[in-house]
Amino acid sequence: MIVDSCLRGGGGGSPTAVLIDDGTLDHRSVAAHSKASHTAFVAPRPRADGSRAVRFFTAERELSGCGHGTIAVRAVLGADGERLHIGGRTVITDVSSEPSGDVVWFYPGAVIIRPAVDVAPILDALGLSFSDLKGPPVIASVGAERLLVALSRAADLDRLLPDHERLRGACLEAGLLGCFAYVATGSQRARARMFAPAIGVPEDVANANSTACLAARLGTDVAVEQGDALGRPSLVLAQIAHSRGGIRVGGHVALRDTRGQRGLS
Repeated sequence: MIVDSCLRGGGGGSPTAVLIDDGTLDHRSVAAHSKASHTAFVAPRPRADGSRAVRFFTAERELSGCGHGTIAVRAVLGADGERLHIGGRTVITDVSSEPSGDVVWFYPGAVIIRPAVDVAPILDALGLSFSDLKGPPVIASVGAERLLVALSRAADLDRLLPDHERLRGACLEAGLLGCFAYVATGSQRARARMFAPAIGVPEDVANANSTACLAARLGTDVAVEQGDALGRPSLVLAQIAHSRGGIRVGGHVALRDTRGQRGLS
């Protein structure tokens, strides 16, 4: 199944392949041929605690987690995916009915934010200088660290043409999976681009874990438009104030079978 996660206006979204893993699959090979940036491999049966084990791969490596992939897995499994075992921990998911349609959510856990130092090589690979920034960059994590970079103008976000090889090297040197560049566009609204060549994804259509990090950084709910530069407009939602507590991240989804037949969820 292919799932378009985090749709905007009923279209776009980040394609994620979701497969039942029978133990015979070459994960990276399958990921390379899935025609999606990320592939989720789901255990055929629940664990003893009732959760379903999920592993995420790009063509290059296994990931400790994938936000939009988590949303995709829950959309495919339905109620059987309320509790997912990802990267050694249990991730809770749910679905809410909104005026715009059902939203699939997950709870990534605590966000850790720390000051960023010696980020000049990363900024240089992005084609940015410190004068382009609105405040100091920070490093944020919900399991894997990434750099959050606030830009002063939307035009600066649009013009980014990273040197992906240099960015990959700079991120690997710093122990980061990538860089999430964003610009505020209004109250609780932002636009963003996520570059993650260190994990084999030059630019991500939608990065939900980074949106969780941004909500924690801003201390408010936020809706983040992503994917425009790739022709896949996406919208990721993050809430810090809701009935269950803790940050939750989500989006609208559409499911497609391998023949391309599509249905909204």
